[in-house]
Amino acid sequence: MAARKGAGVLELAVLGLLHESPMHGYELRKRLNALLGMFRAFSYGSLYPCLKQLLARGLIMEDRPEEPNVALALQSRRSKIVYKLTADGKERLQQLLTEAGPAAWEDEGFGVHFAFFSHTRADVRLRILEGRRSRLEERLEGFRAALARTRERVDSYTLELQNHGLESVEREVRWLNELIGRERAEQEKLAKSSEIDQDMPREKGR
Repeated sequence: MAARKGAGVLELAVLGLLHESPMHGYELRKRLNALLGMFRAFSYGSLYPCLKQLLARGLIMEDRPEEPNVALALQSRRSKIVYKLTADGKERLQQLLTEAGPAAWEDEGFGVHFAFFSHTRADVRLRILEGRRSRLEERLEGFRAALARTRERVDSYTLELQNHGLESVEREVRWLNELIGRERAEQEKLAKSSEIDQDMPREKGR
């Protein structure tokens, strides 16, 4: 199950990056490392099997430049392949970006979804942020309960580590609260603007 979840995160990351622009495999590897490396250890060995599956499903395509002579043909072909998103790939990306369930709230899933928030509907963004906050609030309760149980029985270094984990989660919850507040304010602003636009034709008709 964990491997399947990881594959889903990688699929979203690859499709999202190729939506921004076509890329050579090497460039895609670098971009994925920068993106996924913040949330988990990214294995380069998992990229090419993922690309192979996306090709087989028709979600991406290869653009192979013509090689003018045999000497060039003997060079590494993989480094020359440019990967591009297909129409089906764009459709699949939009489908993935509308998913706002528990998988999008977990550590690596949330990070990748957040990286593509600019392509995500506002209502989906809000559901993911609220789901992530709910998950972290559950985690906070666990940290606090563990601290209460073990405070008198652990050494000072273990206690510092537990406190560090607690403070890290508390900081992220505060950050999420700020993001959620901004998202809600923006949605309310857009809703009011839409109401004004709808009322204007009525006033002109009077």
